[in-house]
This record gives sequence, structure tokens and C-alpha cells, in this order.
Amino acid sequence: MSTQNRNPSHNSDAKKTGEATKTSLKDGSSVTKRLQRELMTLMMSGDYGISAFPDNNNMFRWIGTIIGAKGTVYDSLEYKLTLEFPSGYPYKAPTIRFETPCYHPNVDQWGNICLDILKEEWSALYDVRSILVSLQSLLGEPNVKSPLNTQAASLWENQEEYKKVLLEKYRSATSQSKSK
Repeated sequence: MSTQNRNPSHNSDAKKTGEATKTSLKDGSSVTKRLQRELMTLMMSGDYGISAFPDNNNMFRWIGTIIGAKGTVYDSLEYKLTLEFPSGYPYKAPTIRFETPCYHPNVDQWGNICLDILKEEWSALYDVRSILVSLQSLLGEPNVKSPLNTQAASLWENQEEYKKVLLEKYRSATSQSKSK
């Protein structure tokens, strides 16, 4: 996968000839175009429970929403996310965080997410839609062997108790955010 994540416009000759500035401007434009295409793909996909849009017309910062998949303990729970795209996107992974507090084995108290495709398994072939679908799937199918929240991971096996704690924490977090 390393060749998929190599930006073909970055080469040592451009830097030697003083064209690095032109290259970075061109890269920003190509990133914006790619993100515009991904926005259109996402809007046309019709996937249940996922959406994202640029934050105040900033193509490099999006606000997303994920609704928990049917048949999981997260069924119908709605979570807000931020997606921040680096200038090297898609060759570098975006930074994604849960803004709505999320009680989950692979999400820490600050909303950071432990998901291999956002870290060491990132590929330039991923897009916003596939990332959101993966996060939605992660809600119902966590990797309890690599938890950020060990309490949630240890409770995961007992789905009835897990759901009780999850709903309590979700209601508390969402009622606090509504009162602000």
C-alpha cells in the first residue's frame, strides 16, 4: 500500500528547481477538487445514517453525523464528528474525532478513535463515504483487543449491561450539550 500513499507530485527535482511553492499550491487545489468530488459522492450515495458537510465552506474541515446501525446497541443514536483533512490528503489520513461523547471500546474520553484505516492501514483509495461507513460499522463491531476505553471493552460481552451504561452516558452527554 505504500505506493498508493505516495504523492506523485512530490519529487526531489521540484524542490531543487524552486518549484516547491507551485507544487504545494497545485496540491491544495487538487485536494479541494477531490474533496468536492467526495462530497458529491457522499450526498448521492443514499447510505443510511451517514452524512458530512464542510464547516462554514472550509473544505478542509467537515462536520459529520453517524447514526448507529439498526440491530446494534447503538441503533438510532446520533453522533457528531469532525473531519480535518491535511494538505497532503488523500496521501495522508484525515483526523477524525467524535464531538458527541461516545462510550465505545475504541473511542477515548476526548473523542479520539482507534481504527486501523485511520492510522497504519490508511490508503489513498479511501474516501469520506468509506470512512464514515467504517466508523458506523465500528460502533456495532468494536475491536475489543485494542481498546482506548478499557471499561467499555470489558463490558462489551454483556450486551444488556453495556446498552444500559451506553444509554445512560449518551442521555447524560446529549442533555448537557442541549442545555449549553
